[in-house]
Amino acid sequence: MRILITGNMGYIGPVVAAHFRSVWPDAELIGFDTGYFAQCLTAPDEFPERVLDKQVFGDVRDFPVELLEGVDAVVHLAALSNDPIGARFEKQTEGINYRASVDIASAAAEAGVKSFVFASSCSVYGYAEGGPRKETDTLTPLTAYARSKIATEQALEQLEAPDMAITCLRFATACGQSPRLRLDLVLNDFVATALSTGEIKVLSDGTPWRPLIDVKDMARAMEWAIKREIDNGGSFVAINAGRNENNYQVSQLAEAVAKAIPGTSVSINKDALPDLRSYQVDFTRFAKAAPEHQPAVSLSESIERLVNGLTIAKQAGREVIPAAAKRLTTLERLMDSGRLSDDVRWVN
Repeated sequence: MRILITGNMGYIGPVVAAHFRSVWPDAELIGFDTGYFAQCLTAPDEFPERVLDKQVFGDVRDFPVELLEGVDAVVHLAALSNDPIGARFEKQTEGINYRASVDIASAAAEAGVKSFVFASSCSVYGYAEGGPRKETDTLTPLTAYARSKIATEQALEQLEAPDMAITCLRFATACGQSPRLRLDLVLNDFVATALSTGEIKVLSDGTPWRPLIDVKDMARAMEWAIKREIDNGGSFVAINAGRNENNYQVSQLAEAVAKAIPGTSVSINKDALPDLRSYQVDFTRFAKAAPEHQPAVSLSESIERLVNGLTIAKQAGREVIPAAAKRLTTLERLMDSGRLSDDVRWVN
């Protein structure tokens, strides 16, 4: 089997590649990434791409379709991936996250790829009152990032690709340890802040809801999506990927981290304006469709692995909260140094 992973050099990609290698030891794994965050390694002696058979560098906006020759499955992770980046680079977010994604899916269908897995997001539900959101509920994306995800889903649903199983995984908020750790994610940020300062400052009033999924469980969901046959849901499926029990309020996450890291204090801004990015998500459909690939990493396990990973990184000479772990900061630094253009392209 030949699997292409786009955006493999980000936060999620290294964990996905390692999981695929363990599940399919004889598979040919190919990575495609522009390398914005290649240097953002949590520990200096860990190069996660060693598990791949081939690493190709390039921009998804100029994707080489010949790379799809003989590919059985495409796992499409490549994106400008968070709300602050989307706000700063709205046009580029549309071009990379939406237009390039649809172009690659179309080329994959023409190349005879059997499975296309798209990393979507539960953020498409936006501010959601009235209980956990199901796949059939109204979508109210509040940010450029969320709008790019649902636009891609809608275009993929309309794609003429009856022989390609397209699976859009609407992931809960990612968390957990990775060789390229991100600290602009709520749980990861809380752990790093607690370790470095002994205090967690919750900027909201603590009531917003966030569903969580560990990156290890995201990789297992993608394994299921690759294996999914068209008769299991149809040629196109958009499905919430997570676990019902993993819907948490932000205050609960802060308290869980404080409990795991003795001496940590928690302060909550009770006077904060309402955070509209609040949603619970219903993962019942995923539980029925993928019973053998359900999230298995508990909140306490995610926290423990983050603590261990950050401790090892610090012992290796890394700062506990490196600027490189904030993805927007990394892009802005590359631009300030003249290495990236305003269009978020490498300057030769």
